[in-house]
Amino acid sequence: MFLRRPIKHCRNCGAAVVYRLPGDGDTRERAVCPACGTIHYENPLNVVGTVPYWGDLVLLCKRNIEPRWGKWTLPAGFMELNETTAQGAARETEEEAGARFEMQELLTVINVVQVGQVHLFYRARLLSDQFQPGHETIEARLFAEDQIPWDEIAFRTVKTTLQCYFEDRRQGRFTVHTADIT
Repeated sequence: MFLRRPIKHCRNCGAAVVYRLPGDGDTRERAVCPACGTIHYENPLNVVGTVPYWGDLVLLCKRNIEPRWGKWTLPAGFMELNETTAQGAARETEEEAGARFEMQELLTVINVVQVGQVHLFYRARLLSDQFQPGHETIEARLFAEDQIPWDEIAFRTVKTTLQCYFEDRRQGRFTVHTADIT
């Protein structure tokens, strides 16, 4: 079960909150401010990224940050306010890989229940095989499917997304895949 990172103080007035059913038919305990009545909701975070491809090759980034420093991943990160999922995925791809690309359709939506995250990956057709990785990336490199360091992939969501991508490519059609990692 997801371990709650409890809210301790009201964002509006600073008073200590209490966890209780807020009423009005709500069925979940929420952080409620007894001073001003504000109800604070804790919701999942969105992680957005791409599967950048160049012909039969996919681009992976070797992480220069924790968690999983030195492991390979697709360019991805937390979605920011005031951007769409596709805009966030594009931003992360630019920041982490320094790649030039054309955004394409959504490929995977993966729920990571234990950590309260939803991961969304889009396909991205690379416009160049030259990369200028940012500070979060040690190396950005193209891999054929049989060259991917599967045992060195940083996250299960990335491994699942890559498997979906290669299977769809073999089938000659791309669809949206959903999965739950519990």
